[in-house]
This record gives sequence, structure tokens and C-alpha cells, in this order.
Amino acid sequence: MTATTPTTLKIDFVSDVSCPWCAIGLHALEQAAGRLQGEVALDLHFQPFELNPQMGAEGQDIAEHLFEKYGATPEQSQKNRDAITERGAALGFTFNMGQRGRIYNTFDAHRLLHWAGEEGAAGQQAALKHALFEAYFTHGQNPGSHDVLLRLVAQLGLDAERARAVLASDEYADAVREQEAFYQQHGIHSVPAVIVNGRHLIQGGQPVEVFEQALRQIAGQASGSAAA
Repeated sequence: MTATTPTTLKIDFVSDVSCPWCAIGLHALEQAAGRLQGEVALDLHFQPFELNPQMGAEGQDIAEHLFEKYGATPEQSQKNRDAITERGAALGFTFNMGQRGRIYNTFDAHRLLHWAGEEGAAGQQAALKHALFEAYFTHGQNPGSHDVLLRLVAQLGLDAERARAVLASDEYADAVREQEAFYQQHGIHSVPAVIVNGRHLIQGGQPVEVFEQALRQIAGQASGSAAA
């Protein structure tokens, strides 16, 4: 019996590292791909989106920020935190929402993610994305801190000196801003946004089953088109 070749789907995962639903969406997407192993392979690219591009380096108290931006009461915020924590736990990701006392600027994290995508080995951009989610949501660390970023880079085996040089300069700043503008101009105003093969949009931190069904359907269409 001849083994079939999986259908490779290009995924542009548009997100912010301070977005809890983005962490949920990524884990659900990857678990869906795991269920489709042998049928579907993901060519995963992380694209930048800043929820708070004007946020100062010192950050802002999270409760104050949520009230100012969304009008969320403490009770509403707690209910949302509980839902996020429960969804994360079901996916094997730990949200310690009590440790996430502040919201931070994430622009430099996006610059490093872009760098990892350009210069890193296969899988290193994804590894950095996961590490940033864990640093912020599990350990309450500042994803905009150069010390935090450089420690994560070193732990993942990326070139720490090269990363230090990127952070000390404006390298990749224009590229990140161009990508942010591109997706906003194409109607992406909330994240996560999962764009498959440049044309199919899956919006939000969907359950594993939703991603699984969508990936299977899109892969079927892609393989059918290739065979035609």
C-alpha cells in the first residue's frame, strides 16, 4: 500500500502575545492538526497584531485597562478569566490569571518573532511564540522586557547575540508595521485570525473540533483542485 502524502496548508496565524484567546486558538489549532496527522500538515507562520500599540513600556494595571478599554466590571473580568482558565486547562495550557497583573507593550516581541521566522530554523518561530505565551500567561512576566526576551531566545537555542542586536536597533520594525497594516487593511480587527492558504479565515479561539473540521474540509478542497 502506498502511503498518501499529507496536504500542506499554509497558515498565517495573526495574533498578539498578550491575547489569551490567541494562546487558546494556537493550542487548539495544533491539536486539530495532530488529529489529522498523515492527512494534513501545517506550514505555520506567525503574523503580528498589537492589541495595544500605544501602550507604554511600563504597562498598565490589567483591571484598570480592561475597564478603560471595554468597560468591563470586576465581576465580568473575573467571569472571563475563569472561562479562559478552564479552556486553557482543557488544552493543557496553564493560565495563572492572578499573576497577570499588568498589560504590556508587545512590539519588540513581534520584532523578535519576525526575526525568528526570517533567520531561525524550522519550528523556532513557533517555539518562541509558545514561550512568550507561557512567560506572560503562566508566569506573569513582561513580554516586552528585553531581559525576558533574551532569556527565552537563549533557552530555545536561538542566536542570543543576534537577538540582542535586533532589540538594540530598529531592525524589523518597518516589516512588523507593514504586516500589521496589511492584515488590518484586509479586515482583520480582532485576533486570533487564522488564515489558511491566503483565502480561508477562521476567526477566534475556536474549539479543537472546529479547527479539525475546517482543516479537513480545506485540505480536501485543495487536494481536489490539485487533482483536477
